[in-house]
Amino acid sequence: MEDLREGLVLGLGNPLLDISANVDSEFLEKYGMKPNDAILAEEKHKPIYDEMIKKYDVEYTAGGSVQNALRVAQWVLRKPNVAVFMGSVGNDDYSKIVEEKARSQGVNVRYQYSPVEPTGSCAVLVTDNGHNRSLCANLAAANHFTIDHIHKLENKILMENAQYFYISGFFLTVSPPTIIEVAKHALEKNALFMMNLSAPFISQFFNEPLMRAMPYVDILFGNDSKRDGIVNEFPVKQLLETQVVDTNGAGDAFVGGFLAQLVQGKSLETCIRCGIWTATHVVQRSGCTFDQTQHFKE
Repeated sequence: MEDLREGLVLGLGNPLLDISANVDSEFLEKYGMKPNDAILAEEKHKPIYDEMIKKYDVEYTAGGSVQNALRVAQWVLRKPNVAVFMGSVGNDDYSKIVEEKARSQGVNVRYQYSPVEPTGSCAVLVTDNGHNRSLCANLAAANHFTIDHIHKLENKILMENAQYFYISGFFLTVSPPTIIEVAKHALEKNALFMMNLSAPFISQFFNEPLMRAMPYVDILFGNDSKRDGIVNEFPVKQLLETQVVDTNGAGDAFVGGFLAQLVQGKSLETCIRCGIWTATHVVQRSGCTFDQTQHFKE
């Protein structure tokens, strides 16, 4: 088992404040959204956040795909600061909330602060009694991450210290040069570089930067199993309909559980079983949250 030292995992992504609520289908239709959508906010979506807060009982959590995954990994590992997270936020109250929540769950956040943009937010619209969730992300400051952040001395030290790197496909919309530099660094260090396909629009509209990063990828997370090679299937516990509260963050939770076992040198089978366990746990709760008293048993 590899020594669980601080800074073993480094993730880059879009830190967001998740604003979650159970909404009706009419609310989705009003903003031209479908069940299980994952989109970037356009001008027509900008009022959605304030309207949610006024109309529904909302819940705030530290969000963003990579930050979610690292929070879950820290929950499973039970040792703080194994994971480091970088992304861009605004210098505002929202960023203070996000940082406090992430740090309280063991993630060593190293944000870049935008002087002009507010902290990004993501509307998490839960419908059909938790069976469907639609995401509408206003990246705001998250969209302004610049490569010079990883060139700062303190962050270069963190890069050198890490042995596992994880970046979401969503980050391709923000800073492809950063992704390539981190990927090349991982290759030179013989470290593991991992990415997530994240959402259909990434492959559709950001295919070129995705393909540039792909040769460096050691492990790729996604929902499509139609690839060459051997396909291994693993059983998933069937939940009752009444047990499913919110599917938001299920994929992030899977990655987090997987990472938590991977950095301990566990087998692929154990990594996947833990990912299934964490995802199963998260979908039975509101948002990408978890019960600290629960432990994964191999």
